Amino acid sequence: MLWTRDKKHMKKMSADCKQVMKVVSLYRKVQEEIVMKVIVLKDYDEVSQKAFEVMKEVISAKKDAVLGLATGSSPIGLYQRMIKDHEENGTSYAACQSFNLDEYVGLSRDHAESYYTFMHENLFKGLDMKEENIHLPYGNTKEDCEAYEKAMEHVTVDIQVLGIGANGHIGFNEPGTPFTEETHIVTLTEKTRQDNARFFDNDIQQVPTHAITMGIATIMKAKKVLLVAAGANKADAVKAMVDGKPDENWPASVLQKHDDVIVIVDEAAASKLNA
Repeated sequence: MLWTRDKKHMKKMSADCKQVMKVVSLYRKVQEEIVMKVIVLKDYDEVSQKAFEVMKEVISAKKDAVLGLATGSSPIGLYQRMIKDHEENGTSYAACQSFNLDEYVGLSRDHAESYYTFMHENLFKGLDMKEENIHLPYGNTKEDCEAYEKAMEHVTVDIQVLGIGANGHIGFNEPGTPFTEETHIVTLTEKTRQDNARFFDNDIQQVPTHAITMGIATIMKAKKVLLVAAGANKADAVKAMVDGKPDENWPASVLQKHDDVIVIVDEAAASKLNA
């Protein structure tokens, strides 16, 4: 069954069981005539497969699509499926461009934990995307931020992949970031650094204190947003994003203002959503 939810009521609708067999729930949040589609699936594998299906639809419709990409553990399953599809079915990314969300400040690009390294190891080396079409922010100055904005000046991101931090951050836009912010240098919160310490031998002292990130206003320019999340540690952030009001203390809640958002989460991440 499918459930439709708006501000005033919920109603139960019948649907083709085959089409919704893997879907646990579907919520529709209406906010000023904008719909946030939230798909709740059993586990991370199902989340990754559904995210791939959304990505594949975009690539199939536009061979020179502009991809907004994210790092971290959340999109890895999606990226693995993109590589497998490329290898088995010949789906080409040769005409695509990509723009990544963020990068640590202070790490060289060849550092094992730089996002430049992450993206090449987990996605780019498995695709036929041209190196000159791959863009990641880099640097620690206002001029570096302005240069990245300028690089995106004449393109529109067709699909922006996002994860979500336990504190609701998207990209490295930490709580309190103005919704109007473009690419900028950010001081990472203690919570974010603790969460990322697992990539640095569980030593928070090795985790950089600053990052360069696309701003919230930059992210919101994308035609479509695809956010993936899994795990109970994301439940509070997912609830604030979906059930709360837009609030700069929960940066992901700004997505309620975007007109084409698909949120795909597992049951654990969705565990605190209103029924």
